[in-house]
Amino acid sequence: VQLQASGGGLVQAGGSLRLSCVASGGTFSNYAMGWFRQAPGREREFVAANSWSGGRTYYADSVKGRFTISRDNAKNTVYLQMSSLRPDDTAFYYCARLRPLAPWGTTASGDYDYWGQGTLVTVSS
Repeated sequence: VQLQASGGGLVQAGGSLRLSCVASGGTFSNYAMGWFRQAPGREREFVAANSWSGGRTYYADSVKGRFTISRDNAKNTVYLQMSSLRPDDTAFYYCARLRPLAPWGTTASGDYDYWGQGTLVTVSS
């Protein structure tokens, strides 16, 4: 399984970006997917996840109401729409696949088995 994230860039505070993550190998539609982020000098933190169908989602409190995770199983792609961006959203963003037996609602990075390479989002004030 390979995950390729893209869509990062430089944006002003209050702006929007959409990240994409394309999966190859495996059966994408069988797995829940998530997004994490890591800012310089900080630990990786959970951002959002959605179920295999996209019908269930959950978010970190810090992004709830501003970010939306979605997926298109026909395109093997998961998205993260980010709005009302703030400087503290600046980080590398990673997509990841939830392990098959991991509990729904987990925010632990160890519960994800495959990771994309990260895409940098920089929000200027």
